Amino acid sequence: MADLRLLQARRRLVLIASRGCHVAIPSGTTPCGWYDPIAHLIPTMTDSELLPKQRQALEKFLAGNAPTPLLIERVGGRTESKYKPGYLPCNTILRCLRRAAPTHFTDHKSCNRSKFADIWLPDGTVKSLSIQGAAILQGFPSWYKFPNETATAGSIIGYSVPPSFATQLFMSAQSIAM
Repeated sequence: MADLRLLQARRRLVLIASRGCHVAIPSGTTPCGWYDPIAHLIPTMTDSELLPKQRQALEKFLAGNAPTPLLIERVGGRTESKYKPGYLPCNTILRCLRRAAPTHFTDHKSCNRSKFADIWLPDGTVKSLSIQGAAILQGFPSWYKFPNETATAGSIIGYSVPPSFATQLFMSAQSIAM
């Protein structure tokens, strides 16, 4: 996905069936990081505090790297939180499939969460990733309006194929069909 200018580290298998024409997935772009596309939203996001595992992940990162914006998952692996520096694509945002946790996002390892991630900035500010920020990271255009209910908005974001990827694929197929 990152090779298509989407903000995700996720790899996808795309199978295309065609009779008589060649359809290709667009390529040739430079991978991009998660920070720049949502930087303008960060001041409007809710203040947050890092959980102990997030703080440990931050300290581990800072021990060997210069301070840079980090997207730190609220629930990571079994032993430590996962983080992504702003210049890398983020992990894919998924939706919890369990009825017991209908308003929770999940990460790529099916860890439940009521918040997907926190954003740590080098000045020490911590913000909770908003629905709008999560949507942009999932490939939704900034103008897309979500329902106010977190569970519904989270379902739309978490169950989606990145809309910009679907658009690129459709435009590629349409240009060949003409």
